[in-house]
Amino acid sequence: MLGNSMRFENTHTRRRLVSLTPLIDVVFILLVFFMLASSLTPWQAVELEAPATASAGTPLLGAWLVRIRADGLDLNAEPIAPAALSAQVATRAQHDPTQAILVQPAAGVSLQELVDLLDLLRQAGATQLTLLSQ
Repeated sequence: MLGNSMRFENTHTRRRLVSLTPLIDVVFILLVFFMLASSLTPWQAVELEAPATASAGTPLLGAWLVRIRADGLDLNAEPIAPAALSAQVATRAQHDPTQAILVQPAAGVSLQELVDLLDLLRQAGATQLTLLSQ
C-alpha cells in the first residue's frame, strides 16, 4: 500500500477567458466603415411641382426661355452671363412676381449645373420655374 499513491482529480475545470480584443476590432472596423460611407455634405432639395393639368398646346405668353448649354447660358436666344441673368430676373421679379421662366438644359449639361442655375433663379426671386425636357 505504500507504493500506491492517492490521486485526486480536479473536478473544477478552469474557465477560459473570453478575449474582448476581436470584439473591439470589429467595432472599430464598423465605425470606420460607417464614417467613410456616410456623406457629411448637407442635402438640398429642389422643389419641382408637377402641374395639376398639363396641356401640350398651352402657350406661355411672355415667358422667358433660359437655355443652359455646355458653353454658357442664353436668355431668349441671347447669350448672357449668370450675374446679368440674376440681375434681370431680380428686376423682373420685383415688377411681376408671376413671371414664368422656362429652363431648358441642352444635352451634355450636368445635373449639378442645372441645379446651380435653378438655385440662381430662385435666389433672384423667380417663383414660376418650369423645367423643359428635350
